[in-house]
Amino acid sequence: MDIKVEQACPQCGAPIVIRETDRLLTCPYCEVKNFMRSNGAFRYYLPPRGENNRDKSMVYVPYFRFKGNIFVINEAGIGYKVIDTTQIGMDLYGLPPSLGIRPQAMPVKRLLPQTPGRYLSLTTRARTVLEKAIRLTPLRVERRETVRKPVTYDGENVVYDISTKMKTVEYSSHSRFLHRAFIGETVSFVYLPVEAGEEDIIDGVTGSLLLRRDQVSGNLLQGTPFNPRWQVQFMSTLCPRCGWSLDGEGDSLLMTCKNCDTAWSLGREKLEEVNWQMVPGDRRTALYLGFWKISGQIPALDIRSFGDFIRRTNQPIIIRSSWDRQKMSFWIPAFKLRPKVFLRIGRQATIGQWRLAPREGHVQDNLYAVTLPPSEAKQSVKVILAASAASRKKIFPFLPKVRLQDATATLVYLPFVDKGHDWYQPQSGITVAKTVLRFGRSL
Repeated sequence: MDIKVEQACPQCGAPIVIRETDRLLTCPYCEVKNFMRSNGAFRYYLPPRGENNRDKSMVYVPYFRFKGNIFVINEAGIGYKVIDTTQIGMDLYGLPPSLGIRPQAMPVKRLLPQTPGRYLSLTTRARTVLEKAIRLTPLRVERRETVRKPVTYDGENVVYDISTKMKTVEYSSHSRFLHRAFIGETVSFVYLPVEAGEEDIIDGVTGSLLLRRDQVSGNLLQGTPFNPRWQVQFMSTLCPRCGWSLDGEGDSLLMTCKNCDTAWSLGREKLEEVNWQMVPGDRRTALYLGFWKISGQIPALDIRSFGDFIRRTNQPIIIRSSWDRQKMSFWIPAFKLRPKVFLRIGRQATIGQWRLAPREGHVQDNLYAVTLPPSEAKQSVKVILAASAASRKKIFPFLPKVRLQDATATLVYLPFVDKGHDWYQPQSGITVAKTVLRFGRSL
């Protein structure tokens, strides 16, 4: 579930409410567009009661917020879940262990240098907080099961109808895993304001008593001032090549230039050009969805070509001679999806890549927003490899040693046809429900 962030326009100062996942800020008043970036995670705070009348005695407690998909691979199969949690980032008895639904129920504000108060430091590692959240609920995994259903009896033998079905089971996250990946995550900090009086420590939002001052040892609530590294930076959205205004949606990580047919992503210090292609559509094409084509080789499994991949994963496909000359690529959706759908689409696109012939493309209005960066697409390679395996024994035991070497990333847009409730890709047969695609924008 998205949280709403109150943000002032850096150009005219107008108040704007954006989503947590937005990186492109478009002011509805002055119409100026800016890319937002920061050193590390974005930081927000819950607005305290009587915010306009408060003084600098307010102390802010850090909470680590994580929202995204987790995939765990073990002997049972591929487990997955969607995690949306806000856990306290320091060890102080008496404070709420989680903010619950408060970040979603009320708009939060971005932390600014002029925000009065002091900030408590993190004393718990983010990895520890995340693993604690993972242990709260078991992961879900799909297993293939063979069903033998008796049909007739001829007097001597029972005739069975044998079929295969998918069954969803749960297993503990404490089980030994072969690989674990966090895909499409949004990481940030949300600060809870507390009023540190001489006797009581009070929740700055609700005014309820949290704990007594004598329960806090030493100078634990002294805090530190605003760190300049937390300051959000704004970057121009003019095309670095031709100076044209770039186009993109609020949560898109990529902007396009219609004037020179280029695509740009936000780098560490400047906009960086993205290598992209397109599989041509026809008059039926209503939408183009982006996929990260991650090319490379996996020496641990002796996979260097697409033909090697088909053999190693034991696909029931007749291998063509040209596939041994085709460089291996993993096709990862460049947009966020539910874990189950992400696995299915990534597997279909990767196995069916021989049907796709990308070439130079032209920027169009029906390009879907790219919300998954190439760095996380590379992290998805092992997961898609495992999901593609028809025989676990040939892939799963080797996953800890799997490394993708000489990796390159190219964004490829595939044409999709409108089928009412679904989007359909003619060449590969991929189908994406429209509701699933919309839900992915809130992940």
